[in-house]
Amino acid sequence: MAERFERHRQPWRQDEIQKLHTLAKKGMALKAIAKALTRSEESVKEQAKRDGLSIAKLH
Repeated sequence: MAERFERHRQPWRQDEIQKLHTLAKKGMALKAIAKALTRSEESVKEQAKRDGLSIAKLH
């Protein structure tokens, strides 16, 4: 069964977006960023795409 996220469909806050930018620029993997932000990998991917960020594809 897939992990359940308490934050399902919650809007992104400005501080979360800043943290996403910081972690992505450090070259962190998608899975690690998602865990740090307590967001799903899909949500992190979508937000990064909206912001024009590229995230490392490491596992």
